Amino acid sequence: MERKRIHILEDDQEIRNVIEILLKDEGFELQLSSSFAELKKNIQDAMPDLFLLDVMLPDGNGAEICEDLKTDIFTKHIPIIVMSAQNNSEQKAIDAFADDYISKPFDINDVLERINAQLKRSVENRIKV
Repeated sequence: MERKRIHILEDDQEIRNVIEILLKDEGFELQLSSSFAELKKNIQDAMPDLFLLDVMLPDGNGAEICEDLKTDIFTKHIPIIVMSAQNNSEQKAIDAFADDYISKPFDINDVLERINAQLKRSVENRIKV
């Protein structure tokens, strides 16, 4: 079975490290970015199977980035999970067409379950098409 690639856009180094360790242990291939500019550069090399986006970033807003990705013909089919510590971000993420939302602080097992659920749904949707 081919390894799934997850792109993590998170500017907080500690949070990025925790997620990276967790997902590598689960056998995922990872792309890591700490800014929107870095994400754009990284996805030119290889498209991920799922995006995990933080909301508060040095050069953008994760909800707006989510909307950009969901309205782009090349990335609109890729599931996106938005993460934030801000209370008002969930509605913004939903409005931006996010497939799921995780509030920080988060439970590691919950993050893993949500990622796996989105990847499974993504495969099922491709089979239906």
